[in-house]
Parts: sequence; structure tokens; C-alpha cells
Amino acid sequence: MKQPAEAVIALEGISKSFGKVHANKEIRLTIRKGTVKALLGENGAGKSTLMSILAGRLQPDAGRIVVDGKAMRFGSAKDAIEAGIGMVYQHFKLVESMTVAENVFLGQEGGQILKPRVMEATVKELALSHRLDIDPAARVADLSMGEKQRVEILKLLQRKSRILIFDEPTAVLTPQEGEQLFKALVHMAEQGKSIVFISHKLGEVMRVADEVAILRKGEIIEEKCISDVTSQDELARMMVGKETFLEVVKHKVEEGAVVLDVRDLAGNGLKGVSLDVKRGEILGIVGVAGNGQKPLVETICGLQAPEKGAITILGKTWKSFFSRRKTRETLSYIPEDRIGLATCPSMNLSDNFLLTTRKGFRRGPWLRRKRVERESQNVVDRFSVLPGHLSSQARHLSGGNLQKLVLGREFFRNPGLIVAEQPTQGLDIATAKLIWDHLVSARDNAGILLVTGDLNEAFALADRVAVMFEGAIVDVFDVADTEKRERVGLMMAGAA
Repeated sequence: MKQPAEAVIALEGISKSFGKVHANKEIRLTIRKGTVKALLGENGAGKSTLMSILAGRLQPDAGRIVVDGKAMRFGSAKDAIEAGIGMVYQHFKLVESMTVAENVFLGQEGGQILKPRVMEATVKELALSHRLDIDPAARVADLSMGEKQRVEILKLLQRKSRILIFDEPTAVLTPQEGEQLFKALVHMAEQGKSIVFISHKLGEVMRVADEVAILRKGEIIEEKCISDVTSQDELARMMVGKETFLEVVKHKVEEGAVVLDVRDLAGNGLKGVSLDVKRGEILGIVGVAGNGQKPLVETICGLQAPEKGAITILGKTWKSFFSRRKTRETLSYIPEDRIGLATCPSMNLSDNFLLTTRKGFRRGPWLRRKRVERESQNVVDRFSVLPGHLSSQARHLSGGNLQKLVLGREFFRNPGLIVAEQPTQGLDIATAKLIWDHLVSARDNAGILLVTGDLNEAFALADRVAVMFEGAIVDVFDVADTEKRERVGLMMAGAA
């Protein structure tokens, strides 16, 4: 029987509270040499807090961190890095105007001034030894998202990090880049590095992890070797404490009239985009972040005017639609930025409900407050928004509950067209499944434009898929076209 690898990090009794909220409670967790440990949990389970403590960004209220058998206290991220712990965040911290090699060496203390050729040779050797394909002389601004992520990893490796923490690392990657990352993680583990892998994508966990630890309500409730986990459904059950079926059941809906027609849309980063959405269907837009999805959505939803081309929404021209926009039976927008654009953090739930529905509750200059409270409470109850108090401020809701509030508010408007932008990004599987079910049901009365970076989500929900690259539509195909589905990763990288 294979002996377990030696422990390099032990978290012993880690607790952390923010006011009355107990983010972490008496957590005990061991990270072993040469293993990939996945950390799973619903939104608000305490994953980010725990990893911020391990990375030195937060200090625990109680408990200790033991590194190589020695108790240590990290007062800053610098202390953690010196102990060999580094974290690769979702949002990269790179200087775009500098080269790869310059970024890798940037901020290092105690070293001599190195010539560019020396730095590039050092980085090239480091990249080759860890199977991280990169040109050390390339300017960071010219790199893909996957290449930028490799630079972040190389920065940590150059600082001799032995424990690397990855927070949702595939969120901005193409499938090919994700596969390259998985191979690099496995190779680093084989070289003795310890990897902590945070992801909501259960297939990724099954693919790359050796061990999995489940956080629920701030506590570690289960740990397993991945070889003892039978399926993604089992992982989902462990996370939420009940049976969760990941499959989306799509009832048949007859296609209706065209509710969105975009023709030769150009400018604002777009290059001749044409597409249409019919009532009763979901059109999925996929692509690596930054390839035109944002300006397309903002133009369709009225946040910026089209420079060239034409848009027809629910039978009206773009200008006519937004000059006299109705409160109900209209366009509903579920933005990616749920805390900044979709809601106002300092306002309570009923006032956030009014942000896009206010006109429907006015009687002359007066607001019908009792009806507002009744309808907003119905939305909170129907969409299981917790805590369900209308007086709660939006800032106190988890990401998942905030998204359910936004979804409920926009569905209340009985829209004919729904634009959903990254609707489940960063959400746990139970909340994501609820949102998927609501979007599928909404096809009865609406056409849906779904913008997502998650191919599994696109293929599960959409009837057709459009691939974007550098501001243009590469292809549009039926989701049942298996040949096109196999090539979608290449399309996302620009292959026609």
C-alpha cells in the first residue's frame, strides 16, 4: 500500500470571523508534498478566506499554520512567499509594457542587476523545466490570457514557491490552454510542488486533483482521495449536502419570431457582427474574455450606441427601442458585474428590486410602496434569496444570492429578450443549477442571448452557439453538431 506523502503545510484550528459571520471555524487541513489538493465549496463556504490566510493576506483569529513542522505567523503576503507559498489569482498582476522576463524578475530583493539576455535565459530554462511554453522576450501586452497566467506561475517559481494556490485558474482560458495548464500542474506535482486547486468546475477537479477537501459553512466537512470519488454528482452532493443532478432538462419549445437581429455591427471593437435570436431559443456566445463579447452586449443593451450596422430589438430599431423603453415585456439584462452594475451595494433588497422596475410601481409622482414590498418579497421567496429580509443590504448577500435577486427582478419584468452575461461565473454548483433551470424555463416567453466562458454551460443550455474571436463571429452552429463542438476550442483561438 502506498504511503501518503509527507505534509508540508498543516492548518491547525484556523478560525476567522467578520463581525457575526464565521467565515472559518476550527479548520484543520493538510497539504502534502507532490499532490494536487482541490478545495471545493459553495459560495460563502470560506474558501477564499482560508486561502487568503494561507497566502498571508489575512491573519486568523485563532489557530496556527505549520510549515515543515514549524509553527509560523504570516503578517503579509511577503512572509508567505518567503515560506514558499504563492497564489495565482484570477486577475493577473503584470506590467503590460514589460517583457515576460522583466515581469518574472520584477520586485525581487537582494539580487544583482541582471542584463536582459541573462534574465531571458534564466526564464527560458525555468519555463522549459516546468513545461510552461513562453517566449521570455515577448511583451506581456501581446500575450494571450493563458500565456499571461504562465508568467504569473513563473514569477512564483522564480521565488522558489513550493506550495502554489490556484483560484479558478481556467476561468479565462481556452480549452487548449486549460489542458496545457492541467499538464503543467501534474508535472509540477511530480517535481515535488504542492498544488491547491480552487474550482467550481467539477470535471476539472476529477481530471487534475489527487485529493479533495469540501468546505461547507466555514468548516471542512469531508476529505477524500479523488480515486475514491465515483462521479461529479458525488462531488456535488458532498458540497451541498443533498443530491444534486447536474444534467439540465430542456423541454421542447416552438421557435417564434425574431426578438433580436444584429446586422454588420462594427466599431467599439466589433468587426461586422451579424446574428439573430428567436423567441423560444438560447443562442450561446462563447470565446476567451476580451474578444468582443463586452462591447457586443453593451451595444445591444443600450449602454453604448452602435457606430456602424443595425440592431432590431423586439421589432423596433435600436434608437426607437431605447427612446421609449417599456418596464415589462421588454429587454432584460443580467450583467456580469452583479455588485457594481446590476445592484447597488448600500441599498436594501426592495430598493434594488426597483432599479429596473420602478416605472411599473408609480402612480403619478407617488411610489406604491406596499405593492413594491409584496412583489419584491415574492421574488425573494420564489428565487430562494437568502437571507430573505427585504431590509438587508445587497452588500451582505453572497454572490449566488445576489445573482438570484437580479435574475428574479429581471424575470419579473416578463421580458421578450434576455441577455445573460456570465450568469453563473464564480457560483457554486447548486446555485448555478437553479439559474440554468430558470433560464431554460424562460424560453417559453423569450429569446435568450447567453454570453459565457464556460463551454459546458453553453452546450448544456444553448440551442445554437456562436464563437467570437477578435471582435468577429468565427462561426455559428447548432449545438447538436458534434464535429463543430469538437473544433470549438480551435475557433476560440482564431481558427476558421
